[in-house]
Amino acid sequence: MSPAPYTAVGLIPEITEIQNRADIHTNLQRLHRLARSAVSMGSLDLPVRLLVLPEGSLQGFADEIHDLDHETYARACAIDIPGPETQELASWARKFDVYLMAQAKARHPYFPGRYFNVGFVINPSGEIILRHHKLTPLPLIEHSMSPHDVFDRWTEIYGRCLNAFWPVADTPIGRLGVMMANEAAFPENARALALNGCEIAYRTSYPLPGVASGAFEIQNRARALDNGMYVLAPNPAAYTGRDGHRVDFFGGQSTITDPFGQTAGRVDHGGVATFVTATIDIAALRRRRTTAAWTNNAKDLRTELYRIVYDKPIYPKNLYAERPPYRHGPYLEKVTLPQIELMRRRGIWR
Repeated sequence: MSPAPYTAVGLIPEITEIQNRADIHTNLQRLHRLARSAVSMGSLDLPVRLLVLPEGSLQGFADEIHDLDHETYARACAIDIPGPETQELASWARKFDVYLMAQAKARHPYFPGRYFNVGFVINPSGEIILRHHKLTPLPLIEHSMSPHDVFDRWTEIYGRCLNAFWPVADTPIGRLGVMMANEAAFPENARALALNGCEIAYRTSYPLPGVASGAFEIQNRARALDNGMYVLAPNPAAYTGRDGHRVDFFGGQSTITDPFGQTAGRVDHGGVATFVTATIDIAALRRRRTTAAWTNNAKDLRTELYRIVYDKPIYPKNLYAERPPYRHGPYLEKVTLPQIELMRRRGIWR
């Protein structure tokens, strides 16, 4: 049986960049105040069942902005899931009676000294019911590991299946999945989630200039329309760096997109903390998927054809199987430029 329509709330928080794990408390305090107001106001018409915190809400992006050493950041700033921070978020889920979707740079027990960018879901009982490890970090600047960077070991541990890379949580409010930030720039991540049953995808955050150019909205709407699913994309507000400088480098454009590719909720401005809401109607989504003849695309995938596209590998797997992720300069030299040359050598680019 499909759930009754409900409200989803995406927070648009101000973020303070952390220098160590203890600093996360500042962001948690600010987030709690905003969440309390957002859930209260968002439930005026329909109950709030889903609360979404954008990427960066807990820790900011110090590792990326300041080109920090991966192992140093893993020791000083990355969290454990579960841990004190997720326990605090779990208390909100219980208090507000919501499913909560969030993100953190987090360590992994099988990869000591490393950290991943992890999207996770907490249910109203305070249990972590999904962990997704970001597959396509933002090239050049993002230092977190991808499962693809340790592909052989990852598949040895988790298997070579959709759940190993694109897990989906089947809940009473719908099937929840994660394709955060740069992941949604690749249609394959959204399609993989959809083929694993996803109905509501977490896609947040995205920086300038990708927001100002329209890429953020184009991708959100396309991923929703192509796969018949909701895409939740609240973007952070102002960002305060460790030097105290406050700037909005996200540019607003927070949206919730419905399965028809239409914007169901929108806040255009950035810089100031607020929230975005929209009605989630899973029954309508499921009707569309199972009764349409045209726009429920997944049923018409000609998989044998598309498999040919991916016969030859492109981005190198197991890149960090034996070493930590590169910093910005070496990444450009050892990965980005050789990848461009590979495309030229194959005659794909001139």
